[in-house]
Amino acid sequence: MWAYRLVAPYTFARVDIPDKTPESLSERQVLLQFLAAGVCGSDLPGFRGAQGRLPGDVGASAAEMDGFPIHEIVGNVVASRHPEHAVGDRVVGWASGFDGMMEYVVADGDGLAPYDQALSPRHAVALQPLACVLYAIEQLPDLGGRHVAVIGQGSIGLLFSFVAKAFGARHVTGVDPVDREAVAKDFGVDTVVRASSDRWVRHVDRRDKADVVIEAVGHQVATLGHAIEAAAFGGTVFYFGVADDEAYPIDMRTMLRNNLTLKSGVTADRRRMLNAADEFARKHAELLPAYVTHTFGVDDITAAFELACRPTPERIKIAIEL
Repeated sequence: MWAYRLVAPYTFARVDIPDKTPESLSERQVLLQFLAAGVCGSDLPGFRGAQGRLPGDVGASAAEMDGFPIHEIVGNVVASRHPEHAVGDRVVGWASGFDGMMEYVVADGDGLAPYDQALSPRHAVALQPLACVLYAIEQLPDLGGRHVAVIGQGSIGLLFSFVAKAFGARHVTGVDPVDREAVAKDFGVDTVVRASSDRWVRHVDRRDKADVVIEAVGHQVATLGHAIEAAAFGGTVFYFGVADDEAYPIDMRTMLRNNLTLKSGVTADRRRMLNAADEFARKHAELLPAYVTHTFGVDDITAAFELACRPTPERIKIAIEL
């Protein structure tokens, strides 16, 4: 069967590997036939060749892991040892081994769920990041009537903006150096700030600080501090971006004096959240077509990742489809 392997920074190679078989499944696993994948911002360090922490990431030039780094996937169930998944089901969710870029994928069935079959696979794959955003929103105070600021208006940040407004946010501020003016209204952004977060926070009036600040950038330590500084008294900061560093410096004095709450966490209860994402997308039918802006074939995976690495205003979510 085919698979893609990162053999060097910015370099995928198509390889042939032994077929995955039903006999290889453990309890509660399923075997999926690949239909579509999504490119996530958390995939990009691996594409660039950064040393990751997965057990199989042992390559000299890059990870050199089959199927890596794709984890957002849509597929057909061809074998199952999970009670909720049957052969022939079409599902969306997590490629639990971060090895989704291959013809057949073994995945944890608890991280998969069926979805609205009216959706094309390239749109359905966006339900996975939507599930992550919805879970994060569940961890926050009621957003009704609140000012929400989202640092980072990439594919995840724009989802946060949309969901925050759908959950009743009074005002949504989106902060990003990339110009998102053309899509801001469609994603519920009321104030578009085209600036880095350090510049933005220096010019925020005390009266304009946000009740909830979501850090949706990750991969460095600075923006968390900016989120804390931008939060109003008694506010909440949610750190969503991937933490590449083990220790993050924060201004504890600001946290204490402003009675702030700092929260974070990975998505739990994945099947429930995928079902919630499917329901949310049915209610907001305009979201996914606006969100998935670019689709590539599997043989154009390098071009898909190269586009994901560029700060392009018209690019939001990138899908890879069979």
